[in-house]
Amino acid sequence: MTTRARVAVLKTEPERVLADYDRLLGLAQVERYLPAGDTVILKDNISWHFPFPSANTTPWQLEGTILALQRRGYMQQVCVQNKTVVTNAFKGEDLNNYVPIFRRYNIPVLYNFKDSDIKWKVYAPKARMNALDRVYPEGIPMPEYFKGKSIVHLPTVKCHIYTTTTGAMKNAFGGLLNTNRHYTHSWIHETLVDLLAIQKEIHTGLFAVMDGTTAGNGTGPRVMKPEPKNTILASGDQVAIDAIAAQLMGFDPMSIDYIRMAHEQGLGVGDPREIEVVGDD
Repeated sequence: MTTRARVAVLKTEPERVLADYDRLLGLAQVERYLPAGDTVILKDNISWHFPFPSANTTPWQLEGTILALQRRGYMQQVCVQNKTVVTNAFKGEDLNNYVPIFRRYNIPVLYNFKDSDIKWKVYAPKARMNALDRVYPEGIPMPEYFKGKSIVHLPTVKCHIYTTTTGAMKNAFGGLLNTNRHYTHSWIHETLVDLLAIQKEIHTGLFAVMDGTTAGNGTGPRVMKPEPKNTILASGDQVAIDAIAAQLMGFDPMSIDYIRMAHEQGLGVGDPREIEVVGDD
């Protein structure tokens, strides 16, 4: 029997969104998942360096999460950025208004594509891989900095052309794999499951905070039809939060391969019948 997971879901409004994020993390029992005293990596999501509703981590999502974590004693927070073949991390954090937030709360920013910030080393996973060992037959390169730290993923509620939906599990893609990661798209569902297994090995804690104030409908992750939903989610189960987000978008979560595979391999709970939704059901 799979252990019942918990996902917090709240409706929000602009006037109270920061307070709602604080309440959200409390409902999701963040302190159960992030060990006290450990450095927390903030992994935002810049799908496009230009601001576009639902494509990127929102400023209020970033600020609300930082504040909620600080109020619970997580003072060692570090943001890690990545680049892709189509996005510029420096433009993205500037144009999406993250930089003033980093400055206000003294959040250091590291770039996983700068050797002066983060070194990459070949990692040998303990878990059986579904695809990554085939994509990287000479060894899977991983950012050395990530080991022994907690991570909080900051995705948005949106569709994705390759994976139907994208969320917490897909957000690990940019941080953990280097710029050759687009070669994994032939096995993208298997890759996301492998990455979650690796995260469980290298991180001391895993958590996700998802913004659905505007959801993205269509051929994401960039240019989509914005759908105002005023909904925010959080969970310590990366599979469960993606499952509930998929359900909110009208999909059967267990029909999406990466959610189903992760559920079947015991990496989280993908069946909504086994997920406790708290907050605004």
